Amino acid sequence: MRYYERRKLLVQPPAAAGYRRYGAPHLERLSFIKRAQGVGFTLEEIAELLTLNDTRDHHLARSLASEKIRQIETRIEQLGKVADALRHLVHECECGGQEMPCPIIRMALTP
Repeated sequence: MRYYERRKLLVQPPAAAGYRRYGAPHLERLSFIKRAQGVGFTLEEIAELLTLNDTRDHHLARSLASEKIRQIETRIEQLGKVADALRHLVHECECGGQEMPCPIIRMALTP
């Protein structure tokens, strides 16, 4: 929780006898942060979402979520291409036999 306090995502609660006493609002905010991270938002984006929640700007929050969907879909497409390339290398490795250089290692060594 202190990490999120340093990142200005949580407000530090008052200390009593040297201990911080987190209340329900702190735990709700922490839960929001963890859920937002779970769907792919960065801490910077989460800070923006928290600000938008405080100002009730749902239109901009929806816009941020739509942009995050586009970013995720682009990343999925990129990862699909990487997976296809690796599948090809694995197939070459299975078919090549011991006398040929390993295509996976050859690919990693080729600049």
